[in-house]
Amino acid sequence: MTPMNTPVALHDLASAIGARGAGAYVLTVGDLGVPHVVHAEIVKDGDRLLAVVGAHTADNARRQPRVSLLYVPREAGDYSLIVDAIATVEAIDEGARLILAPTRAVLHRAGPAPDPTSSCKADCQPLALGALGRGRSG
Repeated sequence: MTPMNTPVALHDLASAIGARGAGAYVLTVGDLGVPHVVHAEIVKDGDRLLAVVGAHTADNARRQPRVSLLYVPREAGDYSLIVDAIATVEAIDEGARLILAPTRAVLHRAGPAPDPTSSCKADCQPLALGALGRGRSG
């Protein structure tokens, strides 16, 4: 296995999202328990995240509001950012928008856990949710 890079200290979810940009995969679960994954632009709005999605993703989120976001690594050896959230679906002119309230976030990459007593068996760094930011940003 390739040695891990020294992780960049990211102290909260807002800075982790800011470092990765707007694009992320939205993961929902369909009515038969089948995963559904789409790419969406995620916009920070105060303490919540917003994503315009299609009808299938919106239907899944209405049935099962626990969703996840996956921000892919920026380069080889970097961390993925995984955000678990509770989704509320809102009708908008473009179709549907998820209003996401983050419940957990972690930076994750393959490799041995730096702390062998950690519940995560890979190289994981839990993030503080805190405030995603002050006011609204677009």
